[in-house]
Amino acid sequence: MNKLDLVCLVADKNMEATIQGLLSRWRALSIREIYFKTLVHPRHDPGCFHDSEQVLRPFHRCADHALVLLDGAWDGAPGNASQLQSKLQSCLDNAFGLGWARAVVIDPELEAWVFSGSPHVENVFGWRGRQPSLRQALHQQGYWPSNARKPTRPKEAVEYALRESRTPRSSSLYRKLASIVSLQGCQDRAFLRFRSALQHWFGAGGTSPGGT
Repeated sequence: MNKLDLVCLVADKNMEATIQGLLSRWRALSIREIYFKTLVHPRHDPGCFHDSEQVLRPFHRCADHALVLLDGAWDGAPGNASQLQSKLQSCLDNAFGLGWARAVVIDPELEAWVFSGSPHVENVFGWRGRQPSLRQALHQQGYWPSNARKPTRPKEAVEYALRESRTPRSSSLYRKLASIVSLQGCQDRAFLRFRSALQHWFGAGGTSPGGT
């Protein structure tokens, strides 16, 4: 198996597409270009939470680092996003030692990452030129409170936007957004944890060797 800088275990195809889009923008993330591989768990969020050690074990020696990404909101989750992240991180540290892998649990779900003030969001969701604006429409439907920075029900908000604009659902939408929307204003805790790990491992002062 070829040497990897990073292996990413993710919960679904949308998350895979998002990560691929983000990692293609290594300069915007303030890291070097890296050689990475993504793995989608067939059991989605529960699989990532319960089986990460088993899935990542074959990559421990051939990858410099690993990320495990999943949503915090799923049926049967044994805790909130913060608790899930803490438990999973402990499991990864016990299995592989400190510093090799980072758990990132998104609260409540991946769709929270895609919303921003960028006009690209409306364009990708097929809302360009429509009235009212996407934010106003989501507010009227109860998905985006006026005092909130992002929708409180982000997955339902995405589904509503795509349904109303008759835009086909596709993981490519997530990759496109991740590839073009500015990353500077994103203050989502899970995203900041994701970016921090990458910068620590692969930034100018990171611990990993050069990429392939």
